[in-house]
Amino acid sequence: MKDKFIAKRYWKDGSTPMGKVDELAKKYEGVINLSLGDPDLTTPEVIIDRAFADARAGHTKYTDFRGDPELRQEIAAYYKERFGLSLGDEEIFVAASGCLGMYLVLEAILDEGDEVILQAPYFTPYPQQVELARGVAVEFPMLEEEDFRINIKRLEQTITARTKAIVINSPNNPTGNCLSEQDLENIARIAKKYDLIVISDEIYTAYSYQEPFVPIMSLEGMRERTVTINSFSKDYIMTGWRVGNIIAPPNIIRTIQQINENVVFTAPSISQRAAIYAMRHRQEFQADIVGEYRRRAEYGAKRINEISWMSVIEPPKGTFYLFANVKKTGLSSEEVSRLILEQAKVLTIPGNAFGDCGEGYIRLACTVSMEVLKEAFDRMEQIRF
Repeated sequence: MKDKFIAKRYWKDGSTPMGKVDELAKKYEGVINLSLGDPDLTTPEVIIDRAFADARAGHTKYTDFRGDPELRQEIAAYYKERFGLSLGDEEIFVAASGCLGMYLVLEAILDEGDEVILQAPYFTPYPQQVELARGVAVEFPMLEEEDFRINIKRLEQTITARTKAIVINSPNNPTGNCLSEQDLENIARIAKKYDLIVISDEIYTAYSYQEPFVPIMSLEGMRERTVTINSFSKDYIMTGWRVGNIIAPPNIIRTIQQINENVVFTAPSISQRAAIYAMRHRQEFQADIVGEYRRRAEYGAKRINEISWMSVIEPPKGTFYLFANVKKTGLSSEEVSRLILEQAKVLTIPGNAFGDCGEGYIRLACTVSMEVLKEAFDRMEQIRF
């Protein structure tokens, strides 16, 4: 969009297949939305009640620049209890969402022209976030025929003299794949060999179904070169609260703080109080939440594999997303997604929204009830190509 009042770097059309499908869906009645990863369950009442009690008690002001000290203590306690990691307070920063956390990290570490390797298929904002921080996004495709695992030889071939960082995301959005401890060991070896930073997006840690989640920063020699981004959105059903955290070496944290003071100053105080209670009370609700979404994902995978023109790796390894292969149709991802919307009134996301290697797939988010999910698949199985 050329406009003299718009910066030239935004003249290029930045619309995505995700945005286009969402706009198209508004033209239809009775659409079942399997597009966005916004859980349908409400934030557990214990979190809401405690947070707003704190708001009434006066927690409505700016917090410490690195986040509420009480929340930072809870984050440190969580990593100690679950992973045996002893975090220093100076390694923890509370951000106004995981998305903002990723941008702050990239802004802190990248010089102009630095390359960032993105594990693909990737969370859709990554490339533009890299570009906003003056970096160059490099897609590293993970393939279904390799079980969406890291092919370490191909990864090493992607590295150049300008490579600064590798972004990994496990459990993964959109594929639902989880990197094994061996995968992480291989990535760590490459990162140390080429002196790279690993940015680990760990938004879905509670949704690792087959194997216990392992943070890459826990591996030998990785603490000083890993930046971990987390969020309360999915593990605690708190998407609208907009609060996350960053774990990184102190120098990076200090730089992030300086940048953030000129962006949002601090994360919302009430949301930070909610996050405190989410961590303290997680054992009261988290297993039930994760169990529900796992049942939905497993049901969805079964239904997909019963439809002749779709397939997906089964059983799901993590998250509540299903990355369905639709190559048998002979159509593009966008064409299949649109056809499903037009004929079945079900909204999905075309796979090319998640990188070039996502072509031939669609993503379905199992964030509706089992009853609605059944209706969605009943409609889709009636489609004939």
